[in-house]
Amino acid sequence: MEQTLVIIKPDAIARAIIGDIITRFERVGLRVVGAKFIKPDPDTANKHYPTERREFIDGMGQKTLDNYKQQAMDPVKELGTDDTHKIGLMVQKWLVEFLTSGPALVLVLEGPHAIELVRKIAGHTLPSQAQPGTIRGDYSFDSSALANASRRPIRNLVHASGNKQEAEFEINLWFKPVELIDYNNIHQQHMTD
Repeated sequence: MEQTLVIIKPDAIARAIIGDIITRFERVGLRVVGAKFIKPDPDTANKHYPTERREFIDGMGQKTLDNYKQQAMDPVKELGTDDTHKIGLMVQKWLVEFLTSGPALVLVLEGPHAIELVRKIAGHTLPSQAQPGTIRGDYSFDSSALANASRRPIRNLVHASGNKQEAEFEINLWFKPVELIDYNNIHQQHMTD
């Protein structure tokens, strides 16, 4: 059993698709064990997208560069640099601004292989590359080229923890242990019978 964090971002809230997104997770048997409907503050958003985690920042910068290369676009012309760290810091700033721009629904989901399962259901972080049948594949078509041209993050509807360490950190950032509720659902009853 694992727990993972999901944030239904302001773009999904504005489009009124909260129920559709939660339904996709519940259909496979994941349990919602924590939920908060909030307008994230900048301090928490900056901790969620930490600038001091170089691997995270450089990874976002590299994804952006890879996407530019795929589309035969010049990052220096568009962004003023091709340095992965500088690009990652730009993207981090846009992510924080967007996450704090409106309400978000923060969830803790639990189930067997929850981290991997949630990421599979959410789809590729670049919606233009997400498979049909995933949340991002069905509800978004954004790309880093479109987002970067507008100096904003990719509108990909949900955040999903990337691994066990990230999930633990994020759950503890957004929730106190007493805010997580343990209960059984029908899926768990069938697995333990």
